[in-house]
Amino acid sequence: MTSRAKVAVVTGASAGIGKEAARALLQQGWRVIGVGRDPARCAAAAVELTALPGADFTMIRADMALLAETARAAREIAALAPEIDALLNNAGGVMAQRIITLEGHEATFASNHLAPFLLTQILLPNLLAAAARSDPGSVRVAAVSSTGHEHCTGIAWDDLSFAASFVGGAAYCHAKLANILFIRELARQLEGTGIVAHAMHPGVVASNFASHCDAPMQAYMESIADRALTPAQAADTLVWLASDPAPGRSSGGYFHMREAVACSAAAQDDAAAARLWRVSEALVAGY
Repeated sequence: MTSRAKVAVVTGASAGIGKEAARALLQQGWRVIGVGRDPARCAAAAVELTALPGADFTMIRADMALLAETARAAREIAALAPEIDALLNNAGGVMAQRIITLEGHEATFASNHLAPFLLTQILLPNLLAAAARSDPGSVRVAAVSSTGHEHCTGIAWDDLSFAASFVGGAAYCHAKLANILFIRELARQLEGTGIVAHAMHPGVVASNFASHCDAPMQAYMESIADRALTPAQAADTLVWLASDPAPGRSSGGYFHMREAVACSAAAQDDAAAARLWRVSEALVAGY
């Protein structure tokens, strides 16, 4: 319904899956706003992506382990793009040690779950504005989760910061479960707005992801390295979720290799999804 270039926001766009998703969307003629943390990687990615023929790319730097930084980046994006057609919540990571941010949150949970939750909240008016002028199902929110969510039996309601016992891999799997529950509740709340929301598992990816893992997770990643996809291969499903008509016909799904796949029973718990939403709202309040 609109002739303007479609706009995508891609977090973690300075490297890996995020950079390749940004590249693919730029090559499809989208305007892309990327978010990245590391100054050197952000600068290098910006040079590389803006050099693509006809590319309209902007990089915003923010440490998404910090909610204040996430909120600042979100408001910059909102000012740059009154209408947003795809929000790809890709940024995240795993920590070898328990890190409590200056804002008081455990860094794995903050960067993988609270940051995309807050970013989506702030940019929702921009997504709704695009949906109002687009065909139903054309506006998308996507979250990069992981099969790691299957190793978490439920949200640690009484200890979200893992104060009692921290294991980097377990904290990561917990956050990846939170990603799917967030998308599940988001899809429910956005029913009828024209916006659809999906989660995806990218597969094992040959990137710098494992460099911050604890020893057991590094060993596991090394053991399955022969199955690793390139970042571009892993980004394919994320780009498909943003741009292909097929994912627009449903909402609240979980995908791998462009196919709907089953998630764990814990990830299908609607009561937990609603509770996590309420808890997350309280944790990001004021930002």
